[in-house]
Amino acid sequence: MSTGNISTVNTEFILIGFPGLESYQHWLTLPFSVMYILAIVGNILLICIVKLEPNLHTPMYTFLCVLAMVDIGLCTSTIPKMLQMFWQKDSTISFEGCFIQMFSIHFLSSLESSTLAVMAYDRYVAICNPLLYTTILTNAKMVKIIGVLFARGFILTGLIPTLASMLPYCSANTIQHCFCDHMAVAKLACKDITMNSYYGLSVAFVIAGMDVLFILFTYAVILRAVSKLGSKAARLKAFNTCGSHLFVIMYFYTTMLFTFVTYRIGKNVPPRIHVMFSVLYLLVPPMLNPIVYGVKTKEIRQGFQKHFLRKKINPNDK
Repeated sequence: MSTGNISTVNTEFILIGFPGLESYQHWLTLPFSVMYILAIVGNILLICIVKLEPNLHTPMYTFLCVLAMVDIGLCTSTIPKMLQMFWQKDSTISFEGCFIQMFSIHFLSSLESSTLAVMAYDRYVAICNPLLYTTILTNAKMVKIIGVLFARGFILTGLIPTLASMLPYCSANTIQHCFCDHMAVAKLACKDITMNSYYGLSVAFVIAGMDVLFILFTYAVILRAVSKLGSKAARLKAFNTCGSHLFVIMYFYTTMLFTFVTYRIGKNVPPRIHVMFSVLYLLVPPMLNPIVYGVKTKEIRQGFQKHFLRKKINPNDK
């Protein structure tokens, strides 16, 4: 990613936060701060539990740790600066810092999407082909999968801030947003941004669209297999687990696509609504993932009790 071709008379951007709600933004610091702390603490605990518990050194929990690290990076790339803007009224961000933030948001969002898809595949193999699980998902294959995800995200999303940085920015430097959203920044350029708009939208559909279709297909196969289980209790447990996973997954993709699409065709959507969806899309999934994938998982709960509460674990606990 390069920012060396920026043509501008300004040296920084100004973030205004929620358009039309500037005088009320300080009231949002408390809920956003609580959500951010919960996201950071929850994901750090998840990573520590998996690291400390040898029984969790499996592909499923390795991918869960990758998701937790991505979540930490995703919300940290935007929320601290946003809270600083609300608390200290410091709404400026340098040109370089803005495009670095833009890259971080898109790159980490692509990794989140890819990791959710891989986790769905992991569950498919574990449930539908349990005898081949350790053969299919070896350590070498996990490293290759993670490497491919990083490469795909870096190549496709890296062009978004690169193309935006090459636009000429004349006098306007006020971003109608809480962070350096791609289209919010590109619209300040004194040049046609059609290519930037189409490329950003195509990347969103290539990455998120392909991943969500793969996830839905995978969970459909999983639910079909689960429906054939002999035990009613086992079926209900599996449906409950899959349902909670799909809820968080669909929230992530729905808010992501809403954010990408409305900036291009949603002219009747109030800017503050768009900004709110953008913030919640970056903050809510990192907060919910440790709960859905961690608290509701027996092995994670037992690991927390063992290593942090020093509680003796009963193997028969549900």
